[in-house]
Amino acid sequence: MNLLKKISLSLLVMGSFGVTAQEIDVNFQIRPRYEFRNGFKAPIPYGENPGQFISNRTRLNLNFKQDKFVTKLTMQNVRIWGDVGTTTKSDVNGIQLFEAWAQYNFDEKWSMRLGRQVISYDNQRIFGELDWAQQGQSHDAALVTYKNKNNQLDLGFAYNANSETDLATNYVVPLYKTMQYAWYHTEIGKINMSLLFLNTGYENKLTAPIPTPTPELVVDYMQTFGTYLNTKNKNWDANMWFYGQTGKNNSSSVSAYDAAFNFNYYMTEKFKAGLGYELLSGKSQASSSKSVKSFYPLFGTNHGFNGLMDYFYVGNHKNSVGLQDVFLKLGYTNKKWQFALMPHMFSAANTVIDVNGKKMDDYLGTEIDFTMGYAVHKFVNLSGGYSQMFGTDTMQRLKSGDTDHTNNWAWVMVNINPQIFSFK
Repeated sequence: MNLLKKISLSLLVMGSFGVTAQEIDVNFQIRPRYEFRNGFKAPIPYGENPGQFISNRTRLNLNFKQDKFVTKLTMQNVRIWGDVGTTTKSDVNGIQLFEAWAQYNFDEKWSMRLGRQVISYDNQRIFGELDWAQQGQSHDAALVTYKNKNNQLDLGFAYNANSETDLATNYVVPLYKTMQYAWYHTEIGKINMSLLFLNTGYENKLTAPIPTPTPELVVDYMQTFGTYLNTKNKNWDANMWFYGQTGKNNSSSVSAYDAAFNFNYYMTEKFKAGLGYELLSGKSQASSSKSVKSFYPLFGTNHGFNGLMDYFYVGNHKNSVGLQDVFLKLGYTNKKWQFALMPHMFSAANTVIDVNGKKMDDYLGTEIDFTMGYAVHKFVNLSGGYSQMFGTDTMQRLKSGDTDHTNNWAWVMVNINPQIFSFK
């Protein structure tokens, strides 16, 4: 706490010498979460016992604004309770830099941001903060923004390397080598529409037909493009999206897509019901084609889609048979309480074959997610949930494990996020 007081005092002293308007805000977050994983991400194998642990995120956010400059610094530590001893001299993960960027506003319409930053758009299907994960998700990038009353255009650029080098070296971090994107958002009457074009380059191998100190580096470029639309009225809201993928991935041609629709109706001020459907393309297990036909949502907050047990697209299900997800949404809000019930019915989008080469039923299973939240204090929120997967033999064929076993997941989380210091 002495460190926080020193930081706050230093910022106050710096602000007192300013001759122009300044805004400084410092806030703190600690977020412990208990999880019981009994078939999370995949059916639990026969004879195995469920995993249990408490993860914890600690963040310190410093925001500063003066004239045309805006900056943000977020430091964080992510840990599992018990992963270091009680008398340790070092931490497993140490202090990480989650965000560190500076933005210059040229005028009311144009701005530029440089540094480590969160990139998040629309419903976070392609680009998201991934806030559920304790470590979150951020990028080293440059961002140019044009914005007026009803329109916004973002142009983003990134180029990654392992370290400072004098000669070309293969990029080994499991991330894009280079990225460029354009995101455009506009309002047409009551419809909000966004358009996205994303080009990602992945370095997948080294080629050196003739021995040379600097071998040729091969980068495959994949394009993701599409639109997101949403609208709402007094008693209902709806959204839909379509994204395609093309180009190359690991030297294979890409041809994939993702399409979805959601509709929600407010039965009362406190209760709403909705339904939705999403189709992510995939490739039949009977196919001998080397092309990539499976859509992958790249940097999205995938935990928020296709069930909370993360069986699909959360570090898994890539280059698989695709997915069909039919789901219902039931939500109830009453003062400080929030409740939600969301059943999903999953099916494979393409053929799954058994050990004998015969086609299996497309139906993968049903997942039921229940979540709740309670606002304990303006700085403290309590949330929790329970999910259960009723998987089929086809699910077991894809994911292994034992679908006859009870596969469930439960969690409880406390989010403490006080404002420590604010100055204008």
